[in-house]
Amino acid sequence: MSTGISHRQALLLQDMGIDVWIAQDAPDPVAEPVSDQVPGVATGSAAPDWQSLQDEVSNCQRCALSATRTRTVFGVGNPAADIMLIGEAPGAEEDRQGEPFVGRAGQLLDAMLFSIGLDRDKVFICNVLKCRPPHNNDPEAEQIEACASYLDQQIAHVRPRLILALGRFAAHRLLDTDAPVWRMREADNTLPGSDIPLVVTYHPASLLRNPENKARAWQDLCKVRQLVN
Repeated sequence: MSTGISHRQALLLQDMGIDVWIAQDAPDPVAEPVSDQVPGVATGSAAPDWQSLQDEVSNCQRCALSATRTRTVFGVGNPAADIMLIGEAPGAEEDRQGEPFVGRAGQLLDAMLFSIGLDRDKVFICNVLKCRPPHNNDPEAEQIEACASYLDQQIAHVRPRLILALGRFAAHRLLDTDAPVWRMREADNTLPGSDIPLVVTYHPASLLRNPENKARAWQDLCKVRQLVN
């Protein structure tokens, strides 16, 4: 049975260590025009609210991370996307560039998105924390709480059809649980207080350290594709 992916996507998945079978005559997807919209900035009447939120995050002094950051990392992509990806916190490279997922983990995330016919212009990507914890430490409870309203406002503005939680910190924050990732992956989750499906998968940085989980991550991506199609 065909997986519905192209030869290019299959080759990319094989590079990720995931074996797939596709029909020999499967076409490559037709490229859609790239929007000239600035990533992370809304257009039309909603722009002032989105921009105001960006400005508030940029000037945030709610916790001690404001003293150690280089730049805040608001998010990137389409602020009216059907799919919203939420990670845990910026790393060193993200702190320098002000954009989420730009290092090796970001390259893997781009490959994961491409494997299901998506890219950064078609989704919105952000983190639970908007500032990098020193030494890439795990997010602390008070830091998560300080950023909580920012993430809630981002979700309310984007109004996604589906949320993909990347890793345990994002999943714990969104689902208000301390369950292990494997249990959250297997559940049919929705964002509390809404009917938005919430799929949990491994953080790309975790997949780089534990490549044996890439096949499971592919299953999660297939679930995302099924839920939004």
